[in-house]
Amino acid sequence: MRLVLLGAPGSGKGTQATRLKNDLGVPHISTGDMLRAAVAAGTPTGLKAKAVMDAGKLVSDDILLAMLEERLAQADARNGFILDGYPRNLAQADALDHLLSRIGQPLDAVVKLEVPNAVIIGRCEIRYAAEHRKDDDPAVVRDRLKVYAEQTAPVADFYAKRGTLQVIDGVGELDEVTARVKQALKAESAAANG
Repeated sequence: MRLVLLGAPGSGKGTQATRLKNDLGVPHISTGDMLRAAVAAGTPTGLKAKAVMDAGKLVSDDILLAMLEERLAQADARNGFILDGYPRNLAQADALDHLLSRIGQPLDAVVKLEVPNAVIIGRCEIRYAAEHRKDDDPAVVRDRLKVYAEQTAPVADFYAKRGTLQVIDGVGELDEVTARVKQALKAESAAANG
């Protein structure tokens, strides 16, 4: 299963990916984790990324794509993967499409977790009160949601036009949301094989 999880910051993508990876037997690939691992390992691409980050800039799409290609070439990703946090914009979605086509691993499904902003802000307020993570500060979350609406939300349309998008209600108990995602993947798999 080759899967992209989409959704606003705080929608539960990382949580669902962690839950699904064992069931699907594929790695959960978070671009943030991938970036930190490449920098720590000192890979050539990781060193380029570190120089960019040390300068206080965002890592370019080219560097992220190169890291992703390196990661997808690893043995554990041969049978598939769950991408979380990528693609974040239309240029990345198009580049990912071309990369996966070139390496013969087209996406099987794209699942978007639909969660209202008010619910996301509420979740983050609870985490912020408990953990004081800067990215859970309600003001930061509101800014991130605005950026998501402008840049990342159109990615869902990109996949909808290709017929691979499944939109899932991301509100509810964790097990309920996971069951909805699994049901969507089962339906997608049946449609692809039917």
